[in-house]
Amino acid sequence: MTPRVIFIVGPTATGKTALAAALAKELGSAVISADSMQIYRGMHIASAAPDESETQGVPHKLIEILPYGATWTVADYAAAARKEIDLLLSAGKTPVVAGGTGLYINALADNIEFLPVKTDVSVRERLSAEYDRAGGEALLSRLKEIDREAAEKLDPADKRRIVRALEIYETSGLTKTKQNEISRQSPAGFEPLMIGITFSDRQKLYDRINGRVDIMLRKGLIEEARAAFAAGEAGGAAQAIGHKEFFGYFRGEKTLEEAAEELKRATRRYAKRQLTWFKRDSRIHWIQRDITPDLLGEAKRIIESEGKDGA
Repeated sequence: MTPRVIFIVGPTATGKTALAAALAKELGSAVISADSMQIYRGMHIASAAPDESETQGVPHKLIEILPYGATWTVADYAAAARKEIDLLLSAGKTPVVAGGTGLYINALADNIEFLPVKTDVSVRERLSAEYDRAGGEALLSRLKEIDREAAEKLDPADKRRIVRALEIYETSGLTKTKQNEISRQSPAGFEPLMIGITFSDRQKLYDRINGRVDIMLRKGLIEEARAAFAAGEAGGAAQAIGHKEFFGYFRGEKTLEEAAEELKRATRRYAKRQLTWFKRDSRIHWIQRDITPDLLGEAKRIIESEGKDGA
């Protein structure tokens, strides 16, 4: 019988962390993070990484494992996460993968074996300088002419991924979308069971996001972001939502209130992109938490139902 891996997915601030921990606790298993921000140290507050009380005593893998400025690709993530999945399956446990980074989720669920792509430092540095000079809108517009599908998944503020997509094209002659298409796929060795959390009322999600940013500020987000700014960190986590919105405040270019509102706005836009990404996947069983507040009960019902269907 093919083993199962449970995926808890959806936009930010919906309660994926709590549900994943509760499920893994009942299963006697562990949670594997699929969050591209939580892998970095120095972003505990900004990434909403779980505190000890939130992990419910359950082991959490791939959280805060890299230095702030490290480079980490989806291929790197897939290799590390598959190793964790294999360890749990070999121990007879059902892994629970939780996160909102769509690329990470699909890399695992579809077992994508990424083709090696050459890195050209000179091309990357040139494109990075162009981004700084011309702005994200300009380079994203250029990418759209080359690879519309990849460009539509990116935000103008996502410097790292825009530069990387253009770099791939310049160094290989293939678009990032084409690279993904020809990447090898083979059986994953497990059956993904995907559960998504969302809200029937989009405004309730946005209100929850705004409230969570306020909580982060009270927990010390400003101090965390200031430490990264003072260290002059670049790359990796510095390009993620959560810290960079405050750098202008530290430079005296905007007020704290303006920076906080910018973070809320960027996070709401990110949640919208996450929803667009996940809504394309027909495998996901959706729970609307404003209609069904008992997330654990409903998730267990879905798991039980799928078990019977697959029997």
